[in-house]
Amino acid sequence: MDLKVKLQVFEGPLDLLLHLLEKNKVNIYDIPIVEITNQYMEYISEMQRHDLNIVSEFLVMAATLLDIKSRMLLPKEEAEEEEEDPRAELVQKLLEYKMYKCMSYELKDRQIEAQRVLFKVPTIPREVRQYEEPVNLQELMADVSIKRLNDIFKSVMRKREDKIDPIRSRFGRIEKEEVSLEERMSYLEQYALTHRRFSFRGLLEAQSSKMEIIVTFLSILELMKVGKIHIFQERIFDDIFVESRIAA
Repeated sequence: MDLKVKLQVFEGPLDLLLHLLEKNKVNIYDIPIVEITNQYMEYISEMQRHDLNIVSEFLVMAATLLDIKSRMLLPKEEAEEEEEDPRAELVQKLLEYKMYKCMSYELKDRQIEAQRVLFKVPTIPREVRQYEEPVNLQELMADVSIKRLNDIFKSVMRKREDKIDPIRSRFGRIEKEEVSLEERMSYLEQYALTHRRFSFRGLLEAQSSKMEIIVTFLSILELMKVGKIHIFQERIFDDIFVESRIAA
Protein backbone atom coordinates (compact mmCIF):
# COMPACT_ATOMS: atom_id res chain seq x y z
CA MET A 1 0.00 0.00 0.00
CA ASP A 2 1.47 3.35 -1.07
CA LEU A 3 1.85 6.07 1.53
CA LYS A 4 -0.06 9.19 0.47
CA VAL A 5 1.39 12.56 1.48
CA LYS A 6 -0.75 15.68 1.35
CA LEU A 7 1.24 18.79 0.50
CA GLN A 8 0.16 22.26 1.57
CA VAL A 9 -1.20 24.29 -1.32
CA PHE A 10 0.28 27.73 -1.85
CA GLU A 11 -1.11 30.55 -3.97
CA GLY A 12 2.24 31.23 -5.62
CA PRO A 13 6.02 31.21 -5.17
CA LEU A 14 5.97 34.28 -2.88
CA ASP A 15 3.41 32.54 -0.69
CA LEU A 16 5.69 29.52 -0.42
CA LEU A 17 8.73 31.66 0.37
CA LEU A 18 6.83 33.57 3.05
CA HIS A 19 5.77 30.25 4.57
CA LEU A 20 9.39 29.04 4.69
CA LEU A 21 10.55 32.27 6.34
CA GLU A 22 7.84 32.06 9.00
CA LYS A 23 8.51 28.36 9.52
CA ASN A 24 12.25 28.97 10.07
CA LYS A 25 11.55 32.15 12.08
CA VAL A 26 14.05 34.24 10.16
CA ASN A 27 14.22 37.97 9.58
CA ILE A 28 12.75 38.91 6.22
CA TYR A 29 15.47 41.59 5.82
CA ASP A 30 18.25 39.02 6.35
CA ILE A 31 17.17 35.93 4.45
CA PRO A 32 19.52 32.92 4.78
CA ILE A 33 19.34 32.43 1.04
CA VAL A 34 21.24 29.13 0.96
CA GLU A 35 18.98 27.39 3.48
CA ILE A 36 15.76 28.87 2.07
CA THR A 37 16.75 27.97 -1.49
CA ASN A 38 17.47 24.36 -0.46
CA GLN A 39 14.08 24.06 1.27
CA TYR A 40 12.34 25.66 -1.70
CA MET A 41 13.95 23.20 -4.12
CA GLU A 42 12.99 20.28 -1.85
CA TYR A 43 9.38 21.40 -1.96
CA ILE A 44 9.47 21.67 -5.77
CA SER A 45 10.97 18.19 -5.99
CA GLU A 46 8.27 16.84 -3.69
CA MET A 47 5.60 18.38 -5.90
CA GLN A 48 7.10 16.74 -8.98
CA ARG A 49 7.38 13.42 -7.17
CA HIS A 50 3.65 13.38 -6.53
CA ASP A 51 2.83 14.24 -10.14
CA LEU A 52 1.49 17.68 -9.29
CA ASN A 53 1.38 20.32 -11.95
CA ILE A 54 3.99 22.98 -11.26
CA VAL A 55 3.14 26.35 -12.77
CA SER A 56 5.86 28.33 -14.45
CA GLU A 57 5.93 30.92 -11.63
CA PHE A 58 7.35 28.36 -9.16
CA LEU A 59 10.06 27.36 -11.64
CA VAL A 60 10.95 30.99 -12.37
CA MET A 61 11.30 31.67 -8.65
CA ALA A 62 13.48 28.57 -8.29
CA ALA A 63 15.79 29.94 -10.98
CA THR A 64 15.83 33.34 -9.26
CA LEU A 65 16.78 31.80 -5.91
CA LEU A 66 19.56 29.75 -7.50
CA ASP A 67 20.88 32.88 -9.18
CA ILE A 68 20.89 34.82 -5.90
CA LYS A 69 22.48 31.87 -4.12
CA SER A 70 25.32 31.62 -6.68
CA ARG A 71 26.02 35.37 -6.52
CA MET A 72 26.21 35.33 -2.73
CA LEU A 73 28.55 32.33 -2.72
CA LEU A 74 31.01 34.00 -5.06
CA PRO A 75 34.11 35.35 -3.25
CA LYS A 76 34.35 39.11 -2.96
CA GLU A 77 37.57 41.04 -3.37
CA GLU A 78 38.38 43.57 -0.67
CA ALA A 79 39.20 46.31 -3.13
CA GLU A 80 35.90 45.84 -4.96
CA GLU A 81 33.28 48.45 -4.22
CA GLU A 82 30.35 47.33 -2.11
CA GLU A 83 27.61 45.97 -4.35
CA GLU A 84 23.89 46.01 -3.77
CA ASP A 85 22.56 43.04 -1.84
CA PRO A 86 21.23 40.55 -4.43
CA ARG A 87 18.38 39.75 -2.04
CA ALA A 88 17.07 43.35 -1.97
CA GLU A 89 14.60 43.00 -4.85
CA LEU A 90 13.28 39.71 -3.47
CA VAL A 91 12.85 41.23 -0.01
CA GLN A 92 10.85 44.13 -1.49
CA LYS A 93 8.53 41.73 -3.33
CA LEU A 94 8.01 39.65 -0.18
CA LEU A 95 7.15 42.76 1.87
CA GLU A 96 4.59 43.90 -0.69
CA TYR A 97 3.08 40.43 -0.92
CA LYS A 98 2.84 40.16 2.88
CA MET A 99 1.09 43.55 3.06
CA TYR A 100 -1.52 42.59 0.46
CA LYS A 101 -2.02 39.20 2.10
CA CYS A 102 -2.74 40.84 5.46
CA MET A 103 -5.15 43.23 3.76
CA SER A 104 -6.98 40.30 2.15
CA TYR A 105 -7.38 38.64 5.56
CA GLU A 106 -8.75 41.89 6.99
CA LEU A 107 -11.29 42.24 4.15
CA LYS A 108 -12.31 38.61 4.55
CA ASP A 109 -12.93 39.14 8.29
CA ARG A 110 -15.04 42.20 7.55
CA GLN A 111 -17.05 40.26 4.98
CA ILE A 112 -17.74 37.52 7.55
CA GLU A 113 -18.79 40.11 10.13
CA ALA A 114 -21.05 41.83 7.58
CA GLN A 115 -22.84 38.54 6.90
CA ARG A 116 -23.82 38.39 10.56
CA VAL A 117 -25.51 41.81 10.50
CA LEU A 118 -29.30 41.83 10.20
CA PHE A 119 -31.25 44.79 8.85
CA LYS A 120 -34.82 45.64 9.73
CA VAL A 121 -37.11 47.79 7.63
CA PRO A 122 -38.16 50.82 9.72
CA THR A 123 -41.75 50.64 10.93
CA ILE A 124 -43.05 53.97 12.20
CA PRO A 125 -46.49 54.05 13.87
CA ARG A 126 -49.15 56.04 12.07
CA GLU A 127 -49.52 58.40 15.05
CA VAL A 128 -45.83 59.26 14.89
CA ARG A 129 -45.91 59.83 11.11
CA GLN A 130 -48.89 62.16 11.40
CA TYR A 131 -47.43 64.16 14.26
CA GLU A 132 -46.75 67.80 13.43
CA GLU A 133 -44.57 69.87 15.68
CA PRO A 134 -46.46 72.83 17.19
CA VAL A 135 -45.64 76.17 15.62
CA ASN A 136 -43.84 78.60 17.91
CA LEU A 137 -44.92 82.01 16.67
CA GLN A 138 -42.37 83.85 18.79
CA GLU A 139 -39.54 81.78 17.32
CA LEU A 140 -41.05 82.16 13.85
CA MET A 141 -41.03 85.95 14.16
CA ALA A 142 -37.75 86.17 16.11
CA ASP A 143 -35.79 88.01 13.42
CA VAL A 144 -38.58 90.09 11.86
CA SER A 145 -41.44 92.23 13.17
CA ILE A 146 -45.02 92.83 12.05
CA LYS A 147 -44.16 96.51 11.87
CA ARG A 148 -41.48 95.77 9.27
CA LEU A 149 -43.94 93.69 7.24
CA ASN A 150 -46.48 96.48 7.46
CA ASP A 151 -43.91 99.05 6.31
CA ILE A 152 -43.11 96.97 3.22
CA PHE A 153 -46.83 96.53 2.55
CA LYS A 154 -47.44 100.29 2.71
CA SER A 155 -44.38 100.96 0.54
CA VAL A 156 -45.65 98.60 -2.15
CA MET A 157 -49.11 100.16 -2.00
CA ARG A 158 -47.61 103.65 -2.41
CA LYS A 159 -45.66 102.52 -5.45
CA ARG A 160 -48.85 101.02 -6.81
CA GLU A 161 -50.67 104.33 -6.41
CA ASP A 162 -47.83 106.22 -8.08
CA LYS A 163 -48.21 104.04 -11.16
CA ILE A 164 -51.92 104.90 -11.55
CA ASP A 165 -52.67 106.84 -14.71
CA PRO A 166 -54.85 109.82 -13.65
CA ILE A 167 -56.80 109.63 -16.91
CA ARG A 168 -57.14 105.90 -17.43
CA SER A 169 -57.94 105.37 -13.78
CA ARG A 170 -61.31 107.01 -14.42
CA PHE A 171 -62.22 104.34 -16.97
CA GLY A 172 -64.74 101.82 -15.77
CA ARG A 173 -63.87 98.13 -15.59
CA ILE A 174 -65.64 95.62 -17.73
CA GLU A 175 -65.57 93.00 -15.01
CA LYS A 176 -64.26 92.76 -11.48
CA GLU A 177 -61.70 90.14 -10.68
CA GLU A 178 -62.38 88.50 -7.34
CA VAL A 179 -59.41 87.09 -5.39
CA SER A 180 -60.22 84.73 -2.51
CA LEU A 181 -57.95 84.15 0.47
CA GLU A 182 -58.14 80.35 0.08
CA GLU A 183 -57.14 80.45 -3.59
CA ARG A 184 -54.26 82.81 -2.88
CA MET A 185 -53.01 80.62 0.01
CA SER A 186 -53.13 77.56 -2.24
CA TYR A 187 -51.23 79.45 -4.94
CA LEU A 188 -48.56 80.61 -2.48
CA GLU A 189 -48.09 77.06 -1.16
CA GLN A 190 -47.32 75.85 -4.68
CA TYR A 191 -45.13 78.90 -5.29
CA ALA A 192 -43.17 78.21 -2.12
CA LEU A 193 -42.69 74.57 -3.13
CA THR A 194 -41.04 75.54 -6.42
CA HIS A 195 -39.09 78.62 -5.28
CA ARG A 196 -38.28 77.58 -1.66
CA ARG A 197 -36.90 81.06 -0.88
CA PHE A 198 -38.05 84.38 -2.34
CA SER A 199 -38.36 88.11 -1.61
CA PHE A 200 -41.41 89.31 0.31
CA ARG A 201 -41.27 92.72 -1.36
CA GLY A 202 -40.76 91.16 -4.79
CA LEU A 203 -43.81 88.95 -4.26
CA LEU A 204 -46.06 91.91 -3.46
CA GLU A 205 -44.72 94.03 -6.30
CA ALA A 206 -45.48 91.21 -8.75
CA GLN A 207 -49.20 91.43 -8.05
CA SER A 208 -51.36 93.10 -10.68
CA SER A 209 -53.90 94.88 -8.50
CA LYS A 210 -54.37 96.42 -5.08
CA MET A 211 -56.78 93.64 -4.11
CA GLU A 212 -54.21 90.97 -5.04
CA ILE A 213 -51.57 92.73 -2.91
CA ILE A 214 -53.88 92.82 0.13
CA VAL A 215 -54.99 89.20 -0.22
CA THR A 216 -51.40 88.06 -0.83
CA PHE A 217 -50.26 89.91 2.30
CA LEU A 218 -52.99 88.25 4.38
CA SER A 219 -52.15 84.86 2.87
CA ILE A 220 -48.51 85.25 3.90
CA LEU A 221 -49.59 85.95 7.49
CA GLU A 222 -51.89 82.92 7.52
CA LEU A 223 -49.21 80.60 6.14
CA MET A 224 -46.79 81.90 8.78
CA LYS A 225 -49.37 81.20 11.45
CA VAL A 226 -49.77 77.54 10.44
CA GLY A 227 -46.00 77.11 10.07
CA LYS A 228 -45.85 76.46 6.33
CA ILE A 229 -43.48 79.35 5.66
CA HIS A 230 -40.80 81.16 7.62
CA ILE A 231 -39.93 84.85 7.26
CA PHE A 232 -36.49 86.20 8.12
CA GLN A 233 -34.28 89.22 7.58
CA GLU A 234 -30.50 88.80 7.30
CA ARG A 235 -29.61 92.38 8.28
CA ILE A 236 -31.54 95.40 9.56
CA PHE A 237 -33.19 97.42 6.78
CA ASP A 238 -32.50 94.62 4.27
CA ASP A 239 -35.22 92.94 2.29
CA ILE A 240 -37.36 90.34 4.05
CA PHE A 241 -37.24 86.83 2.64
CA VAL A 242 -39.86 84.08 2.69
CA GLU A 243 -38.64 80.52 3.09
CA SER A 244 -40.78 77.44 2.56
CA ARG A 245 -41.21 74.89 5.35
CA ILE A 246 -43.36 72.60 3.22
CA ALA A 247 -41.78 69.22 2.52
CA ALA A 248 -41.03 68.76 -1.18
